[in-house]
Amino acid sequence: MDISPDSIIYWQWGAIKLSATILFSWVVMALLVIISWLVTRNLSVKPEMQRWQNLLESIVEYTRSQIKEVVHQQPDQYLPFIGTLFLFISLANLLGLVPGFNPPTGSINTTAALAVCVFFAVPLYGIMQSGLKGYFNRYLQPTVFMLPFHIIGELSRTLSLAVRLFGNIMSGTLIVAILLSVTPLFLPIVMQLLGLLIGQIQAYIFAMLALVYIASGASAQQKGENHKDEENQ
Repeated sequence: MDISPDSIIYWQWGAIKLSATILFSWVVMALLVIISWLVTRNLSVKPEMQRWQNLLESIVEYTRSQIKEVVHQQPDQYLPFIGTLFLFISLANLLGLVPGFNPPTGSINTTAALAVCVFFAVPLYGIMQSGLKGYFNRYLQPTVFMLPFHIIGELSRTLSLAVRLFGNIMSGTLIVAILLSVTPLFLPIVMQLLGLLIGQIQAYIFAMLALVYIASGASAQQKGENHKDEENQ
């Protein structure tokens, strides 16, 4: 029984391997690109809007509303990155219902790569909003001795993002595989549907946590500047 898609190798040439993780990650990315192209190639306005366009716009508007509720700012700057994270994880978990498909999110390599993207997005967004000096000054607050603790905090939350998503998806896949081998068919189906729901919830949680981490990088500096302004007044 293969617990992780990393252990499934379809092709190998020396040290170069094509595992299920890489293959199905490409499949998910290709599907996202193709679906986006098909839906947006003939955009129309209401009431002639196509059903797929209506669905896509509903997803975008819902994502924008969720971002705005979390950060209390204009969501457009966060929408491309957070939306892409959510759609990739959501579709990858959703395709787990397809026989033979191994969700790439069941690999620690995939979840770690997504978490690393968030790790670099935090300072990138922070620098865009506060400037290079303003962003890195937050690591020295309230004193310079807090620098190591701030760095450890950044690394630990990146690790927690990767492990949380990996653990939930991998454990769900493993439970279904075990039930298929020891119980009748209907119970694994119910568990698989439950796993699908959990997968969508995990996609939402991952995207929202990433948003909170990114937004906090900028808001901490903005709060510091507002506090200084109040003191000067």
